[in-house]
Amino acid sequence: MEAVGAGLVDCHCHLSAPDFDQDLDHVLQKARKANVVALVAVAEHRGEFEKIMELSKRYSGFILPCLGVHPVQGLLLQDQRSVTLKDLDEAVPIIEKYRDQLLAIGEVGLDFSPRFANTDEKKEEQRQVLISQVQLAKRLNLPLNVHSRSAGRPTINLLLEQGADKVLLHAFDGRPSVAMEGVRAGYFFSIPPSIIRSGQKQKLVKQLPLTSLCLETDSPALGPEKQVRNEPQNISVSAEYIALVKGISVGEVIEVTTQNACKLFPKLQQLLQK
Repeated sequence: MEAVGAGLVDCHCHLSAPDFDQDLDHVLQKARKANVVALVAVAEHRGEFEKIMELSKRYSGFILPCLGVHPVQGLLLQDQRSVTLKDLDEAVPIIEKYRDQLLAIGEVGLDFSPRFANTDEKKEEQRQVLISQVQLAKRLNLPLNVHSRSAGRPTINLLLEQGADKVLLHAFDGRPSVAMEGVRAGYFFSIPPSIIRSGQKQKLVKQLPLTSLCLETDSPALGPEKQVRNEPQNISVSAEYIALVKGISVGEVIEVTTQNACKLFPKLQQLLQK
């Protein structure tokens, strides 16, 4: 597959986050200046679905929408809790409504952090919510944009059992040996700018082939500096650090990761060719 230009693709960011309400235009201008050609905007809960769809209309061809139900629900930190099947039931009709406009289903996955999934029942309900969304993605013929905090192996095992094929594991926090099981299944792994302060992400990049890597920012989280709002323009930090670890040029990292993003997201390939 030919690389379509040499622009960068942010495969996972939260542009509907309140952090960007005041200056999104400016943030996007900076991203364009940094040679970002597409931003994959993911959802966490149904309350932001309409906002994401509206942003994808306003910035058509630049912000590409994903809708899905995240394993952790609740807007405010103190309200956060493990997802329930009721959360999913309320979201599915909206996902169905926008099915033809979506780039992928996401952000979906498992989060077995003890403060959210402190019982087997909560973990099992998360699994059921994810299984339903894997099946939904298969039915709609859409890729999956996946979260797997403290649940690397269970997430990959579930995806394999359910026959998921087009998968992005974002900011994977498990061991490289577990990630390699995903690589063998053809899954992609996106790397955020926080790699510069994460030994685990550095080990991951060292061991995973470039042909399995994509770039992401997870803005406004996972930036190069802790506690500082992350932005899509920082995607270059990910590219530069991968180049450093792999001992190759930044240009090669950008070219291959953008090719990978196009393989993962067929609609992106069509958009970038226009």
